[in-house]
Amino acid sequence: MALLQDILFRVSIRSVYGNTGITVNELQIDSRKIKTGDAFIAIRGAATDGHQFIDMAERNGAAAIVCEQMPDNKKDGVTYIQVEDSAAAAGYMAHLFFGEPTGKLKLVGVTGTNGKTTVATLLYKLFTRLGYTCGLLSTVQNHIGDRVVPATHTTPDAISLNALLSQMADERCEYVFMETSSHAIHQKRIAGLQYAGGVFTNITHDHLDYHKTFDEYIRVKKSFFDALPSTAFAVSNADDKRGRVMLQNTPAAKYYYSLKTVADFKGRILENGLMGLSMSVDEREAHFKLIGEFNAYNLLAVYGTAVCLGEEKDEILLHLSALTGAEGRFDYFISPKERIIGIVDYAHTPDALINVLATIKKLKKGYEQVITVVGCGGDRDAAKRPIMGAAACAYSDKAIFTADNPRSEDPALILKDMERDLNASAKRKYIAIVDRKEAIKTALTLSKPEDIVLIAGKGHEKYQEIKGVKYPFDDKQVLLELFETLEK
Repeated sequence: MALLQDILFRVSIRSVYGNTGITVNELQIDSRKIKTGDAFIAIRGAATDGHQFIDMAERNGAAAIVCEQMPDNKKDGVTYIQVEDSAAAAGYMAHLFFGEPTGKLKLVGVTGTNGKTTVATLLYKLFTRLGYTCGLLSTVQNHIGDRVVPATHTTPDAISLNALLSQMADERCEYVFMETSSHAIHQKRIAGLQYAGGVFTNITHDHLDYHKTFDEYIRVKKSFFDALPSTAFAVSNADDKRGRVMLQNTPAAKYYYSLKTVADFKGRILENGLMGLSMSVDEREAHFKLIGEFNAYNLLAVYGTAVCLGEEKDEILLHLSALTGAEGRFDYFISPKERIIGIVDYAHTPDALINVLATIKKLKKGYEQVITVVGCGGDRDAAKRPIMGAAACAYSDKAIFTADNPRSEDPALILKDMERDLNASAKRKYIAIVDRKEAIKTALTLSKPEDIVLIAGKGHEKYQEIKGVKYPFDDKQVLLELFETLEK
């Protein structure tokens, strides 16, 4: 509950009709949730325009309407606030409504195409081990201290996000580590939040169904760093060709991490195997449980961020060496009898898939087959489908194209897209099996002892979305069940 006039600070207001001295009970962006005394914020979304539901909000008892375009017919007793940008207004208003939670804790945002979940999760685990009460906002799950809160989006809507941050502040979280997606940045879901720091992992081909061009995708990511305050820090990957561009205009203090060039936080891989990574970090040797060069970068990002937050280097490395990564990120399992290695990974972009397969190649002893099971999501960036298909075939001995989350699309047509640009050699390597469980079973049937089966694309997800319905499906569970069945 708050006075309307008290939560309009920083909102660009064009006109007001009615009394801003009223009390609003809750903020809502969904007109169906409006109760008597709530404020409704009409946001123009990609699929629907909230302005179409102002009438419903009024009927449900809204005390205030925040909108970009004033309705022709205004209801007596309702206050109307016309603003420049409803999405930004929702962020600013929510932050004030919930008592400016990010002023009571240190919020660190992690953005990039790949590695966000691992970096945010490792930071949460690290600072928890260091003795702090922490919050985590990630694709896999949200945490308030030790308590798990289910995650539905990489970054929730502005009102849900501030409500979560408020709970974290109330439960005395000192740090919150948050995946910050390009969608959330572009849709102003993070407007009004005060960041202590930002982390950039990398940027590769993804989400072009939404952003349309790669340049626009880069611009959106960069705008996050441009908006950081001078009191914050920004940590970026110097080995990504856009790592320095990301921080070009940021007022924040700039720091870089690297495996290949001079940087503030310098790492060097000493050994990389199934037992983990041995690295030199700022001339200190440490062993980590995570595997692969891509995780070396993730570990450096975490290390650099922790240093920026004032932690001792030796303490950081001591605790980091004991940590495992996020669920569904290079989770590997070995069948007891046949010794087939099964790896479950969230890789759903061409670059992520290539990174995982390149890591697997380095772990091979030389004679094992690599069999990749992979699909592409429906109603998402279709341009990456042939690239994913070609990458799977180029870096594997055999590839099985299968359904991911087809959503409203025909999965067989998605597989056709993946096949489109395959050369003659690649066409001899792959088969298409729409049923995902059958595809995984086939990969294991084709495997010989010590072969490696990569199941890519879904990672931690516990469902498969088909025609608007989410059916239970867990790659890891399916893999382990098939291990048992096939080895009897």
